Amino acid sequence: MPKNSKTVKREIDDDEVTESVKDLLSNEDNCEDSFKSSSLMVGDVPQNKERDVEEGSEEEEEEEERPAWSSKLQYILAQVGFSVGLGNVWRFPYLCQKNGGGAYLVPYLILLVVIGIPLFFLELAVGQRIRRGSIGVWNYISPRLGGIGFASCLVCFFVALYYNVIIGWSLFYFSQSFQQPLPWHECPLVKNKTNTYVEPECEKSSATTYYWYRVALDISDSISESGGLNWRMTLCLLAAWTMVCLAMMKGIQSSGKVMYFSSLFPYVVLICFLARAFLLKGSVDGIIHMFTPKLEIMLEPKVWREAATQVFFALGLGFGGVIAFSSYNKRDNNCHFDAVLVSFINFFTSVLATLVVFAVLGFKANIMNAKCVEMNTKKIIGFLGKEINPSLIPHHINFSNVSPEDYQQMTNIIRGVMENDYPRLGLDSCDIKEELNKAVQGTGLAFIAFTEAMTHFPASPFWSVMFFLMLVNLGLGSMFGTIQGILTPIVDTFKVRKEYLTVGCCVLAFCIGLIFVQRSGNYFVAMFDDYSATLPLLIVVLLENIAVAWVYGTDKFFEDLKDMLGFTPYCYYYYMWKFITPVLLLGLLATSIIQMGLSPPSYSAWNQQLAQEQSLSYPPWGLAVCISLVVIAILPVPVVFILRCLNIIDENAGGLSTVSYKKGRIIKDTACRNREEDEDNARESGDESNKAIFSES
Repeated sequence: MPKNSKTVKREIDDDEVTESVKDLLSNEDNCEDSFKSSSLMVGDVPQNKERDVEEGSEEEEEEEERPAWSSKLQYILAQVGFSVGLGNVWRFPYLCQKNGGGAYLVPYLILLVVIGIPLFFLELAVGQRIRRGSIGVWNYISPRLGGIGFASCLVCFFVALYYNVIIGWSLFYFSQSFQQPLPWHECPLVKNKTNTYVEPECEKSSATTYYWYRVALDISDSISESGGLNWRMTLCLLAAWTMVCLAMMKGIQSSGKVMYFSSLFPYVVLICFLARAFLLKGSVDGIIHMFTPKLEIMLEPKVWREAATQVFFALGLGFGGVIAFSSYNKRDNNCHFDAVLVSFINFFTSVLATLVVFAVLGFKANIMNAKCVEMNTKKIIGFLGKEINPSLIPHHINFSNVSPEDYQQMTNIIRGVMENDYPRLGLDSCDIKEELNKAVQGTGLAFIAFTEAMTHFPASPFWSVMFFLMLVNLGLGSMFGTIQGILTPIVDTFKVRKEYLTVGCCVLAFCIGLIFVQRSGNYFVAMFDDYSATLPLLIVVLLENIAVAWVYGTDKFFEDLKDMLGFTPYCYYYYMWKFITPVLLLGLLATSIIQMGLSPPSYSAWNQQLAQEQSLSYPPWGLAVCISLVVIAILPVPVVFILRCLNIIDENAGGLSTVSYKKGRIIKDTACRNREEDEDNARESGDESNKAIFSES
């Protein structure tokens, strides 16, 4: 009998022979089942060891012990929490306003269907099929393209470094919101021996702008002036990394439970803000302005490029978080439904956030416009009887209560009569549309424009607490997915204890993140945001698409999907993955490179003397850092490819998941052959009895 045989010699009576024949008849199916199950094996196997059938079954049990989501709802909330982030609140509304209002939704929806959903479905499917993080997945698809997984991990790490700083800023504002009035409600007063006056820097800008740049960030004048650590922001960054570490410590068992709150709470806040904003004067003006379509803008190529970029980043493609989360799913989960559901939840969340933002900004615009009318009315009163003839003022206008409509009527009459002398008066137009057209995004929207609007809310501290708590939760949901995109591939590939790896990763990230809490830290955040993710992620997702569609094979991938889902996906995905999305991604990559080449790297610096932002060019070392961020992030792809081609990394090397898969298949094949040999022996020993049984049947 073979060395690894488990067959036990026994006396062959009729019952035992019947059982043996049944085993023989089911042998072919069992072999096929073993081979199929081996295709899911992507675990590490020690080298230079003979593994018997028992060891193969132990490896199967280890695969079965992979953590899984407690429920489908928990998984969906995790994917929604990862994809719905700060960009939905402060990037999408800005792009919508800038690129044609309601008309911007048309190219966005088209590109969501053409680029977003197919690529999101692809990442969900490969993660669920192979049940490993990004490193294991792409090593399995093609060992020579295994660097894609390492590149994803690096991009995730770069993004996590500065993304958690934004959570730290939100924590700081959250902690300062428990005051009445809010500390950014008005400009501070400066006292000296003789008099008291308003802080000049604040008077030249605004109370919220001054608080953001001078109190919260205590910002320096340029990126070259470090200015030392901002201790308050350092503590907030420490708190942010502590929260992430504790939530991720036990993997999806701990982070999954946190998702119930971090994913759902932002929707509660957005709905509350929307209901409250509708009760404020001017909110409808903001929403009407927002969704008034400017069809001529929609035809510009720049609009489509920015829409494609937003779709790309809104879904978190290329980070590895989508793959990591889906790898904890059951093999027969309907990931196509998940892809469509999460994509449209993300879209409707962006629309909801846009409604809230512009309802609030419409309220703010009305307040600013009323102040403009009041200030310029005083100028007109001062000019009466001098530069302006009193007879030009309509009789129904009461100077004690001038409405925006009255002011527009007065200025139109004065402009029509005085013509050439009108500019000398220095009267502002005070048009609410001009106020609404002042596009703000990112930190300018969250920490300046929105905070200024909330100071005019009744019970403003309550709304401030809710708003910044929402930002913290949106940020944490995205951070969980980003960190999962780092931890899962490393744990799967190198079998590191997850608790130790999580703590080590968070401690290292906090130490590196101290560069973002210097007085010049905001400039480094802008640098990393612009250069550490955009180009590398485009390259990563393009290579992912090519690896699945052209290296692994779209036909073979469709067979896997049919086996996994129980039905064949629409042919639409076949043509998207094979032809359309690679071409669109190449075009997006090319236009992004051209745009970066045409606009030299620069950043917005705060000028303390002028109390306003100004654009500055990066110093030579800053340019070197910008280039290094792009190169380092994408470097693993060519490095692994070259090492594989030169056979410097052998496919039998132990640390890579693709090797484990192949060895797992060999184990299963060996097990199947051993079973065949055992049953051949049983057949020989019981040949006479077998014949008797067959003749009776």
